[in-house]
Amino acid sequence: MGERARREIGPDNSLLLVDDDEPFLRRLERAMEKRGFDVQAASSVAEGVAKVGARPAAYAVVDLRLEDGNGLDVVEHLRERRPDARIVVLTGYGAIATAVAAVKIGATDYLAKPADANDVMDALLCSDEEMPPPPENPMSADRVRWEHIQRVYELCDRNVSETARRLNMHRRTLQRILAKRSPR
Repeated sequence: MGERARREIGPDNSLLLVDDDEPFLRRLERAMEKRGFDVQAASSVAEGVAKVGARPAAYAVVDLRLEDGNGLDVVEHLRERRPDARIVVLTGYGAIATAVAAVKIGATDYLAKPADANDVMDALLCSDEEMPPPPENPMSADRVRWEHIQRVYELCDRNVSETARRLNMHRRTLQRILAKRSPR
């Protein structure tokens, strides 16, 4: 991203990271600290809301789907406590409906996983007049398809027959897809 479009972090460099993927959370925490942020990390909605209550951050990166609920609850609490916060919603299950919901609640941007620290930094510091650049390494079409199938499979309580019916796919085809590793 060109420096012309990136804002400065500013005097308040507090950043709240909320994600239940512990290895990803720790990597992103270290990367953002190296880039000049004062990072607080949380691995659940409850922990994220508690950290917002104690010290509302100027910046936040919040995973949409957490084990104990929806990350939009954290976004809502932060927006109430700190209307000027720049919030990026991050998820492995990108969909237009959730992107719209995140922006309506107050997210500044919405990124699909896998997103690296540079993508997050660009989204957090993008000037209001310009759109952030496309990610350096976007998900492949095969990966997007695989993620969608996995999401529907989980929503159907891991029932292969029901998932195949909803995806209008033969059950055996779905079983073969589910047996394979995720594409890159």
